[in-house]
Amino acid sequence: MRVVRVIGPVYGTGVRSRNLIGNLLGGVRALFGGKQAGYLNMIAQTRDDALEQLAEHARSLGANAVLGMRFDSGEFDAGQGQAMNEVTAYGTAVVVEVL
Repeated sequence: MRVVRVIGPVYGTGVRSRNLIGNLLGGVRALFGGKQAGYLNMIAQTRDDALEQLAEHARSLGANAVLGMRFDSGEFDAGQGQAMNEVTAYGTAVVVEVL
């Protein structure tokens, strides 16, 4: 394959939160160590949301590929003690052709 046109930066963002009970149970589990399955699932779903939005953004600009794709993640306070997880996927949208 070869790049025939560089379109530019594209991104997609996913945001999710756990409910209050999930946060409390996760906090109790954290005291004893071990895998946090609820958090892992939430982050995986948020990552998938970000990837889907990234692909939609790239397609809307006429791209058929994204190069140099990366993830960034963070957490922010949505108020009333509700933590939100954010995952952003970003890269460079391009048009490629098969040689």
